[in-house]
Amino acid sequence: MANIFEIFDQIKNKKNAGISGKIEYLLVGLGNPGLEYERTRHNAGFMALDAVAAKYGVTVNRMKFKGMTGEGMIEGVRCLFLKPVTYMNNSGQAVEEARKFYKIPMDHVIIFYDDISLSPGKLRIRRKGTHGGHNGIRDIIELSGEEGFPRVKIGVGAKPNPQYNLADWVLSKFTEPEMEELKKALDVCPDIAALLVKGNPEEAMNRYNS
Repeated sequence: MANIFEIFDQIKNKKNAGISGKIEYLLVGLGNPGLEYERTRHNAGFMALDAVAAKYGVTVNRMKFKGMTGEGMIEGVRCLFLKPVTYMNNSGQAVEEARKFYKIPMDHVIIFYDDISLSPGKLRIRRKGTHGGHNGIRDIIELSGEEGFPRVKIGVGAKPNPQYNLADWVLSKFTEPEMEELKKALDVCPDIAALLVKGNPEEAMNRYNS
């Protein structure tokens, strides 16, 4: 009969089966930690990363690099999954710690995040760009000094009127009909991630930009 140490080794080996080689890509979902922020518009990036992780059997539950992390393979490419817990405005701290540790270039950092200029369920994939007023992306650009990283913008809907406070809006929760539309976008995020890590951004944009 196997002793307890052999059992632990078997569990560890099973968990890490198929995961080998250098981490080549960093996949980041932006959001705010805490139960009070679940299902809010600003946490669409967290939801997207969760969808990708679920598809590829990755558990994002290890605290490291100022975020919750997990490792896994996407189409034969070893990836680090990261959900910063620094709160949105300081997202760049977690991204920089992780990518510098693994020496990941910025063009291999894929960011999933919310976009109020798109309706819930709509997607916009870009290879690079400015922050566009998004504070999480702003912090990543300021700390890395680069804009040349792929990003997947997830529509969360515009403010109901110009006078509505933006912070209140992005921290508001999705309605049930909006969640149904959002789910359509989340369902294809794993396919988008696969195309991006395989170096096919044009195909990802052609297929999924809406």
